[in-house]
Amino acid sequence: MLSGIRMGLLASSLSALASFCGVAAYASTTISADRVAQAVGRLDEVATDIFARSGIPGMAVAVVHQGRTVYAKGFGVRKIGENEPVDPHTVFQIASLSKPVGATVVATQISKGVVSWDTPVTRHLPWFALSDPQATAQVTIGDLYSHQSGLPDHAGDDLEDLGYGRRQILERLRHLPLEPLRSQYAYTNFGLTAAALAVSSAAGTEWEKLSEEVLYLPLGMTATSSRHSDFLARTNRATPHIRGGAGFVPGPQRQPDAQTPAGGVSSNVLDIAKWMNMVLDQGVVNGQRLIDRDALTPALSPQVMTAPPSENNRHGGHYGYGFNVSTTPAGNRLLGHSGAFFMGAATSFSLLPAADTGIVVLTNALPVGAAEALCLTYVDLVQHGRVDRNWLDFLGPVFDAMLAPVGKFAGQPFLVGPDAALPLAEYTGTFANDYLGAVDVIQRSRQLVLSMPPHKREFPLTHWNGNIFVFEPEGEMATPGSRSSVTFVAGQDGSIQSLEIEFYEKDGVGRLVRQ
Repeated sequence: MLSGIRMGLLASSLSALASFCGVAAYASTTISADRVAQAVGRLDEVATDIFARSGIPGMAVAVVHQGRTVYAKGFGVRKIGENEPVDPHTVFQIASLSKPVGATVVATQISKGVVSWDTPVTRHLPWFALSDPQATAQVTIGDLYSHQSGLPDHAGDDLEDLGYGRRQILERLRHLPLEPLRSQYAYTNFGLTAAALAVSSAAGTEWEKLSEEVLYLPLGMTATSSRHSDFLARTNRATPHIRGGAGFVPGPQRQPDAQTPAGGVSSNVLDIAKWMNMVLDQGVVNGQRLIDRDALTPALSPQVMTAPPSENNRHGGHYGYGFNVSTTPAGNRLLGHSGAFFMGAATSFSLLPAADTGIVVLTNALPVGAAEALCLTYVDLVQHGRVDRNWLDFLGPVFDAMLAPVGKFAGQPFLVGPDAALPLAEYTGTFANDYLGAVDVIQRSRQLVLSMPPHKREFPLTHWNGNIFVFEPEGEMATPGSRSSVTFVAGQDGSIQSLEIEFYEKDGVGRLVRQ
């Protein structure tokens, strides 16, 4: 999985970056309401600047303070080439902001005694398994919501790109190599999805319906859904954008239903503002308790370290259950999360409990750091009355590195290698392993084509050298210009016995044996 490291870096780096903006504990003093009002008063200025310099098509922003939405505004357009403006009602795909939202869904069920953070997943999802039987029996809802299952970074996301469904992907996770349970942090959308399904199974309903009934409706989040079809039905919705030429162009529509609890929620800033107020009020909505404090607090507390302390970041970064949890240099606890689709969405929110305030930024372009920069700028203004650094300039190179093409042959010119290929017919056939399934190599005229399951998606192979060919992967796990090598391996008799696909080698599932 070529981009797994990069996407995991996105998640863990943003947790660590939050600590630079200036848990172990709440701040010993509160921040005055006047400081918040002054920060809100500057938002138009700083948001307009970040929006313009980033070049993204559209952005929506909301700020909450002391239980009220005190700022809500849209910038830019929903789709380049059309004139519909983004406003506070515009619905965006919120990507991984779905994780903390979903964590509060879980907390409602913990409040009712349906499950706990320590409930083993297989108690309510008996078909789920990891490669180690002992880990399978012991892995809990909390382990998966804090990314401590031992699964590889972004396990299963590559199968989603190929078109496998949710159940198919989750059942194939058992074929991946596993680190010891609770030994490390590795960001996994489908691990978290398994935990969410265990919760909804215990509640006797589907996750999408559970989320609506126990969270969205009680909070009045009428523009929020965990179903992609609902997002597509919105008339006021943002179109995703990717890089194109000198700027952005409308991109393919990301369909995230397979990992809905981890990345499939759509919403607008007004709805997220209601949810942020509930979190800041520790589970209370309009004076009524929706979530028990004891159920919510563990989600908002450090469960695993994501970035170790350093000279520039003495507190390090941590993850709770679905939330990034950090401490600013000023000693204030900061909660948040970022979301990103490389196919055209970037989102972020930050909560500063010491000031009883929070900000959410939703955008309709692949991640360039604009959402995070505005969140961190607002946190600076609230804490210090000034902006400590130009966050967009600081984050830009980080995101550029994450979006760079990957693969050992990426960026190299196509030159005829010194070693000739075998006759193409020698490479054709079916190659398989338990994780990917059966992959066909077929010949079309003078070219080989890789036909990937489950829907026979085809990738033309270009000869590189000897038994090495390359193709350009597509989907959420690949950035434009990336290349993956396909190396055919011959046996002692000279015939092709297996192939190795670079794109999947990180997870130890890149080798497929000829059938």
